[in-house]
Amino acid sequence: MSHRPETLAHAPLGRESAYPAQYDPALLYPIPRAANRGPLGIVQGQLPFIGEDEWHAFEVSWLNGRGKPIVAVARFRLPAESPNLIESKSWKLYLNSFNQTRFADRDEVIDTLARDLAQAAGAPVGVALFDVDADALTPRRLPGECLDGLDIDVSDYTPSADHLAVGDEVVEETLYSHLLKSNCPVTGQPDWGSVMIRYKGHKLDREGLLRYLIGYRQHQDFHEHCVEHIFTDLMQQAEPSELLVLARYVRRGGLDISPWRATPGLAPPSPLRLARQ
Repeated sequence: MSHRPETLAHAPLGRESAYPAQYDPALLYPIPRAANRGPLGIVQGQLPFIGEDEWHAFEVSWLNGRGKPIVAVARFRLPAESPNLIESKSWKLYLNSFNQTRFADRDEVIDTLARDLAQAAGAPVGVALFDVDADALTPRRLPGECLDGLDIDVSDYTPSADHLAVGDEVVEETLYSHLLKSNCPVTGQPDWGSVMIRYKGHKLDREGLLRYLIGYRQHQDFHEHCVEHIFTDLMQQAEPSELLVLARYVRRGGLDISPWRATPGLAPPSPLRLARQ
């Protein structure tokens, strides 16, 4: 059964909400990352990873100085070291508050978004706007080898690091799966996604890795924390010298979220959007 964590006591998530008529930055609802990082042994200011939460927003519109609507797709990059993430429904409501608001030009929209989001996150947030048919938004495929064809028995649908095992061979490889699914921590709604793992170290048992990833199927947590959970378990169980974990979640409410976490020196292929996002 879904429940409302204390950090979401006053969030719009899971509640009936009226759509705003005018621009309102107060709609943004920050959530401290520390509450979910604590149980994983992650301390703010001493993060064991680098990374970002990359968001795409497909319902972005405003009025120009003459009242004509402008539409765009926005890409946001929220740094993993920011003390707060931003609750997704509040982000959607905030973006919709632009719909009937006049802005002088595109730069004013970008500056406004960057200022408001940085204040909520507690760190600078990257903002880019694209035309809806821009080549930069063309879907691509995940690099590496897909695990989904493995013929395995599965009976455990909660995350268990016990499934993770390694052999003696040291490899450098990229693996991915489209079978990632977790659930919203408040509403219980399903969140579908794909996950890519790039590492250098003792070779992971692939069947065990796939069972582990499938284990998130009934897990309730935010996208960002699921990725940090996967990263932490892999580091503790497999001890790779290099590790990158990237998730690309299917959009919901006009937003998709793609967090990645990595050991310093690694970065994901970017930009990278999948067809079902």
